[in-house]
Amino acid sequence: MSQTKPQNYANHVRFDPAFHYFMVPVLLINWIATLVHFAHHPNLWSGWLALLAFVFILMIGTARRYALKAQDRVIRLEERLRLSTLLQEPLRARIGELSERQLVGLRFASDAEIPALVARTLQEKLTQKQIKQAIQNWRADHFRV
Repeated sequence: MSQTKPQNYANHVRFDPAFHYFMVPVLLINWIATLVHFAHHPNLWSGWLALLAFVFILMIGTARRYALKAQDRVIRLEERLRLSTLLQEPLRARIGELSERQLVGLRFASDAEIPALVARTLQEKLTQKQIKQAIQNWRADHFRV
């Protein structure tokens, strides 16, 4: 995604071409091919290759999940710090009530709309998706995984 294009709810999802359009399809095709080979030639070796092909899929999925989890932890920390500087009491005292998913959703909100959006999130128990849809002035994040 170009960093010059304004980001919003409709276009904020990021795809990594190497991961989403190359590695995942190649590993899925490889797994299917090994399953077909195992079906035509059922023996220990072809079964082992099919199992390894599946393990490779699990490996890249796990690696991606670990990266996203680490990113979410950093976002949680950044947003708690940001909220502690932008919010007035009593909202500041309630930052700990926000879930990780809510904090991840709030990262896209502009500084000006954060107080009202945090109050609404706490009052209505908004989900990450609902928070993102409620944002009027999108704060782009071009550095995420």
